[in-house]
Amino acid sequence: MKVDIYNQEGEKIGEMELSPEIFNVEFNPDLVHQVVISQMSNKRKPIAHTKDRGEVRGGGKKPWPQKGLGRARHGSIRSPIFKGGGVVFGPRKDKIFKKKIPKKMKRKALFMILSEKLRRNLLFLFEEIKIEKPKTKIFAQLIKKWKEKLKNLKKGSILIALESKDKNLALASRNIPNLKVVQAKDLNCLDLLSFKYLILTKDSVKVIEEVFLKK
Repeated sequence: MKVDIYNQEGEKIGEMELSPEIFNVEFNPDLVHQVVISQMSNKRKPIAHTKDRGEVRGGGKKPWPQKGLGRARHGSIRSPIFKGGGVVFGPRKDKIFKKKIPKKMKRKALFMILSEKLRRNLLFLFEEIKIEKPKTKIFAQLIKKWKEKLKNLKKGSILIALESKDKNLALASRNIPNLKVVQAKDLNCLDLLSFKYLILTKDSVKVIEEVFLKK
């Protein structure tokens, strides 16, 4: 399947054939959902933590004698029924949320989202993306020019996947809202679904084929 290629000025300069194994895969929402949920779970870091009766401070001495006072027997004032005691069934930071997903499923879900981006005209292909200085203003003007010239690239968040790490683009993009620059080898389902538009370069397409089409 052929896709238009644009230069950095937003002008069409040709077409490129994309691999149907990556960019023409039928969408399965259940698989994509499963992969995204696993990704979010693996990123989750539990912070909330309550102490049980063995962790709260104090309570080493028996509060009153076992017999003779007519009161209920207790061994520690740090029992959950006392104020200042341990918490029962509270949140614990040692809980494990990680979920395992086979690599083939991750790869298939990634191809599905890339295919869907292309089908919905949310994927754009550029010959290359370069800036001479790591200036936010320069990069912001470049993106504004793309939005003026490209018919389907309008309001919305943008994910740019480059063939390799570009320090100038990484620094220039940090202060631009709703924009993220990543390396093509690090593409994942969560990032693709978090941003409306996807911008690739010719070389980043080759990287995706090399990295994710390994037999």
